[in-house]
Amino acid sequence: MIKIIDYGMGNTASMLNMLRKVGGQAELCSIPGELNSATAIILPGVGSFDNAITKLENSGFLEALHSKVIKEKIPFLGVCLGMQLLFEKCEEGKLPGLRWMEGDVRRFNFSDIQFNERLKAPHMGWNIVTPKTYEGLFSGLENEARFYFIHSYHVNCSNPLDVLATAKYGYEFTCSVRHDNIWGVQFHPEKSHQFGIQVLKNFLKEIGHA
Repeated sequence: MIKIIDYGMGNTASMLNMLRKVGGQAELCSIPGELNSATAIILPGVGSFDNAITKLENSGFLEALHSKVIKEKIPFLGVCLGMQLLFEKCEEGKLPGLRWMEGDVRRFNFSDIQFNERLKAPHMGWNIVTPKTYEGLFSGLENEARFYFIHSYHVNCSNPLDVLATAKYGYEFTCSVRHDNIWGVQFHPEKSHQFGIQVLKNFLKEIGHA
């Protein structure tokens, strides 16, 4: 059973509905003990980095997630803020992230880019995603796949091997990552129509749920 962490930081119902639409067996998880039967975990998120980490810690999810994802190697997908939390720290706050991947999270900064005075954060709307490979998570998305974004911060991956895909908003930024059993996407697959459906179908195949 895929468990979607419901910690008050995202529209978990939309993710649940989309997963069920593509054939995934999923349910919301609001207490750490419910992760015991998880065969995969999804962490959505919208909002501030420090607030999300605080909510996860206060609810007991931090320890439970570390046990399931790092020790037991349960497949994990972080979405939007849930992807940013994978990293070590964020310019926005003071608290450490999950530290499952090397790198940090930075605010969009267009000060060094000419002719982009009208670009502002957040980056909001549809954008083309360029995968490194059209296998795995992005299988079947060769024709300029477009996804829905809303974020003011983006990850800065220390290890280029962890980068799955990039997008461009003023400059190129990482919008999808993978390290071992851990995936992350900055965009919202549950809001990205047929492209998001394909990514979630691919995720189910990757983790052996299809």
